[in-house]
Amino acid sequence: MARYPEIEPYDHGMLDVGDGNRVHWETSGNPHGKPALVLHGGPGSGTGPNLRRYFDPAAYRIVMLDQRGAGRSLPPASDPATDMSVNTTAHLMADLERLRAHLAIERWLVWGVSWGSVLGLRYAQTHPGVVSELVLTGVATGSNAEVALLTRGLGKIFPEAFARFLAELPPGERDGNLAAACNGLLESPDPEVRERAARAWTDWETAIIPAPPGSVARFQDPDFRRGFARTVTHYWGNDHFLGAGEDDAAGVVLRDAHLLTGIPGTLVQGSLDFGNLLGIVWRLHHAWPDSELVIVDEAGHDAGAAGDDALVAATDRYARRHG
Repeated sequence: MARYPEIEPYDHGMLDVGDGNRVHWETSGNPHGKPALVLHGGPGSGTGPNLRRYFDPAAYRIVMLDQRGAGRSLPPASDPATDMSVNTTAHLMADLERLRAHLAIERWLVWGVSWGSVLGLRYAQTHPGVVSELVLTGVATGSNAEVALLTRGLGKIFPEAFARFLAELPPGERDGNLAAACNGLLESPDPEVRERAARAWTDWETAIIPAPPGSVARFQDPDFRRGFARTVTHYWGNDHFLGAGEDDAAGVVLRDAHLLTGIPGTLVQGSLDFGNLLGIVWRLHHAWPDSELVIVDEAGHDAGAAGDDALVAATDRYARRHG
């Protein structure tokens, strides 16, 4: 089951969400179809046209936005003058509600990839009445355990890349929160320090999370690289602004999985995604009785063609629940 053909948006705009931020949004597909919200990864990756292709354009009103600081939203995180203190999970969820009201949507399916799955899960837990279904892939929950695995734990599996990453961090901070240490460099007034830190972070991510060629190519763009690295480390270095605290091993999203009761969901996960080493996706599925878990063999964080098939099958099935 291939993804749907490429389509163009029929409407778009810039929504003033306060704090000096304007987020770019677009709608495509059927203006009278089932509303579906697409949440990109990163945080900070920005959205892209291929994400529209997971939905039948005759059945869905597809809503996409670039989260604060990402993509075409303004101001960009790549600008050192951009205030990141107003870029948190709570701010992003408030932006989703503003956009929903702006588009006069009552309820929508929420589709998320990677960080988008964290945001989608927490949004559904705190706004359950507006989420009709969840479709998530490259699933994460934003726990400190996941951050520790992806910044330090995988150093034993990728020792050479990890050594290069550590070498760019201040010696006194190499035993602590590595994302926060890197973020400190990305907030430096020295542009050379910021550039070296952005390169160090994206090189490490590329080493541990094999990505499609298009994603790797974007890391060659200095502006994208700086904005992406600054946003990811801002979130990863601050508990994703979920408030779990260092002693909460499970994290807020998994702890509150019971709040998803009544919301149907599909989790599509590559069997070789390193996040699976913690068993969090399996635990989330078993704590959320209305979910189904689709494991794609021999696939990583990007579940590949088989994962695409499962995602399209899920959105096709949920389209029949419209109205």
